[in-house]
Amino acid sequence: MNNEIIWIKNPLAIFADNSEGGVVVQGQKIIELVARGKTPKTNIDQVYDSSESVVLPGLINTHHHFYQTLTRAYPEALNQELFPWLKILYKVWANIQPEMHAVATELALAELLLSGCTTASDHHYLFPSQLENAIDIQVEQAQKIGMRVVLTRGSMSLGEKDGGLPPQNVVQTDDQILQDSERLINTYHQSESGAMIQIALAPCSPFSVTTELMQATSDLAEKNDVRLHTHLAETIDEENFCLQKFGLRTVDYLESVGWLSDRTWLAHGIHFNEEEVRKLGKANVGICHCPTSNMMLASGICHNLELEKAGCTIGIGVDGSASNDGSNMIAEVRQAMYLQRLRYGSSKVTHQRAYNWATQGSAKLLGRDDIGEIAVDKQADLALFKLDEMRFSGHHDPLAALLLCGAQKADRVMVAGEWKVTAGEVIGLDEKDLIQRHSAAAVELRKLSNK
Repeated sequence: MNNEIIWIKNPLAIFADNSEGGVVVQGQKIIELVARGKTPKTNIDQVYDSSESVVLPGLINTHHHFYQTLTRAYPEALNQELFPWLKILYKVWANIQPEMHAVATELALAELLLSGCTTASDHHYLFPSQLENAIDIQVEQAQKIGMRVVLTRGSMSLGEKDGGLPPQNVVQTDDQILQDSERLINTYHQSESGAMIQIALAPCSPFSVTTELMQATSDLAEKNDVRLHTHLAETIDEENFCLQKFGLRTVDYLESVGWLSDRTWLAHGIHFNEEEVRKLGKANVGICHCPTSNMMLASGICHNLELEKAGCTIGIGVDGSASNDGSNMIAEVRQAMYLQRLRYGSSKVTHQRAYNWATQGSAKLLGRDDIGEIAVDKQADLALFKLDEMRFSGHHDPLAALLLCGAQKADRVMVAGEWKVTAGEVIGLDEKDLIQRHSAAAVELRKLSNK
């Protein structure tokens, strides 16, 4: 570990209080915040002049599907709502090979990193026979890129023949899922502060897993003290499915299987009534807002402010790169701000509130108190953006301009005290080669799917 003391000096703007003079980093942690016009109390080994940079806590993406980068703008799935979109793409995704999954993960992580994201949670739930080690592949790619990840061991056990949505060739038995879940926790999950790799458990959705698996997964998560994640209340179709299959609305179903707890965070969370919002808030369930995906699939708008008022924490996720169709976290923060303004008005959804969703809020969804904030003793995860493009010319508030003028790419990104992006490039990554390999994998996947 590098123990050099670095002063990120005099930022143009910074999303932290009383730190206009910059941030001092040693090892993995922030050790000092410097007030305006002051110098560090600590002896400094290295200075980075950030006078042209807006400094944010590393952004935290709490819901994604890395493998979906292979099926962006897929012709047969265009202009569809969620259920038909899934039924079309399940048959394609069933053909993903291990090397395809590896390059899809590598590209998604690199794309996220370049957008100022330092921690990403991925929800991988497809385990056809050739891809049973999907999470192991993701661990390898995350270590290669150097990003912090929470990899959720997803699952689908309720196939078409049993009344579920996915085809039989992508579902597994409950025993297979639970055994592999425990293996992954024992092999990879880090519980200490500063953890780089964590495992969470994530049955895909009520329409793709059995009730028994939902209950058993909750028990396993409690036993191993890991978090729980699933899609919930994304569409009215899902609501109707739960009523027909279980005789319960989505939140009542969640309660019936032991998931109403502060261990749980949900992707989307759009179609809740007032009583359900109160129930979720009382249980401190977290909600990941996925604005771009919700707009693309016309799913609806999450009730962020009502959920927050009730006691829920709100975070942000880019969602899958086949329903976004990108992996750009700073762009997603902008989308979250604008979509929520459409519901609540401009004065109630400030740029500061949107930043909080993507940093402290997202950190809390993942059960982390060591990331998501520029503060002493927090992990040194930082995203630095320059405002030197035409889109920013004429701005008067750098922090606001970053979102309002539509930032797309970070200039520098630090993860655990180490620079991972400099001059807008991932250190050690041949971007052209990655794009070539990834594009070839996408073409090959389409060929396999059309056989």
